[in-house]
Amino acid sequence: MKITKNLPIGIFDSGLGGLTVLKEIQELLPNENIIYLGDTARVPYGIRTPETIIKYSLSNTNFLIKKDIKLLVVACNTSSATSLESIREEFNIPVIGVIEPGAKMAASVTTNRNIGVIGTDATIKSSAYSKAIHSLNSSIEVTERPCPLFVPLIEEGWLNDPVTEAVAKRYLENMTVDTLVLGCTHYPLIKEVIGRVIGTNVKLVDSALSTALEVKSMLEKLDLLSNNNTNSTKFFVTDGLIRFKDIGRGFLSREIDDIEKIDL
Repeated sequence: MKITKNLPIGIFDSGLGGLTVLKEIQELLPNENIIYLGDTARVPYGIRTPETIIKYSLSNTNFLIKKDIKLLVVACNTSSATSLESIREEFNIPVIGVIEPGAKMAASVTTNRNIGVIGTDATIKSSAYSKAIHSLNSSIEVTERPCPLFVPLIEEGWLNDPVTEAVAKRYLENMTVDTLVLGCTHYPLIKEVIGRVIGTNVKLVDSALSTALEVKSMLEKLDLLSNNNTNSTKFFVTDGLIRFKDIGRGFLSREIDDIEKIDL
């Protein structure tokens, strides 16, 4: 298949978190068509083994490739941490994950070379962020901390809830950093809570925004920016269509209309 400008961008995530990436891409690149796959039947990925995460990620990619996409965004930190190499070996398509863009931004904004990273168990165990940050600047100190309860709290809709704040305090206590990477695409939804707990002097790095900037840069480099005057967004989920629409409305601040449940 020949890749052309007006083909869609494909995005997948284990569930809803990747909608934060989709929203940033749409705001930055309003002429692009997008196909989003939320693997809601197999969420969460963060508790799976690397072998299982790779298997799921290849399955998701295969589905999107069949939709004739021009670029793939792995909008899941857990998949990005474990599966990018396997995806690039298996499929001949430009691929962007969320780890490297977030690491680049964190390394560029830190003032005292002391960066914190929060994410799922699988992302933190992979040390993907510390490896990416150290490849840019080996003198940076990286503190990584798993925050497994954040995703279920966010998907429950408890975005500014006292329980979420209490959990954040437990996770983030004694974390003395000047920059904190939100190493899960769900976490921007509770950025306000995290910011209150960690302190206003700590810079928060949103991997969704940094990924969107990387997508724009790659499309420009490959001369694949769309020249559409209109755009479309199609959603696919593997389970829980109604729940995805209800919670996704909060992620995107709009209704999700063109959505279909599929089996992988």
